[in-house]
Amino acid sequence: MITINVKKKDDVVSYIKISGHADYAFEGFDIVCASVSCIAITTVNALISINEDCLVYSEADGLLEIGILTHDVIIDKLVDNMLNLLKNLSLDYKEYMKVNY
Repeated sequence: MITINVKKKDDVVSYIKISGHADYAFEGFDIVCASVSCIAITTVNALISINEDCLVYSEADGLLEIGILTHDVIIDKLVDNMLNLLKNLSLDYKEYMKVNY
C-alpha cells in the first residue's frame, strides 16, 4: 500500500512523505504507482522551476519525502493541487493507497 502522510504548520503544508508500493499490478504495469509518481514528481519539478529554494526532497525506491520551505500563493496552490489529485485517486483505489493528515 502507498501511504501519503501530510503535516501542516500554521494551516499550510510543511511536509509530505509518500512511501510504499501499491501492488496493484506487476512492476512496470502498476497504474496506481505510476499515477502517484507522476503526480508527485510533476509537482516537485514545477515547484523547483518556480523557486528552486522552496523545498527540499529526497527519493529512494518506494519513498519520496518533500519539505516545503517557502510559501506563497503559487507554491501553496501547486501543493494543494497535488494533494487533491492524490486524494481523488485514493477514492478509486482505497485498497492500494491512503492519504493521512
